[in-house]
Amino acid sequence: MSHAAAGTSEVMEGIVGVADAAEATGAAASQVLSSASGLSQQSEILTTGVGRFLAVVRAAWRTCLEPCRGP
Repeated sequence: MSHAAAGTSEVMEGIVGVADAAEATGAAASQVLSSASGLSQQSEILTTGVGRFLAVVRAAWRTCLEPCRGP
């Protein structure tokens, strides 16, 4: 095999390696995006639930405080 052919083969191997790495990086980025989207949805659900819970606690607190204050 000539030096030129060997060099061409090495360049091709490098290109294939970069292409494989780019594909793996794209797949990982897709997984991260999917996970982030799921976390965002869960965060919204949690925020709504906490807001409702706090509203109930505030209402109960007001209900208890008014009769407990006295004249």
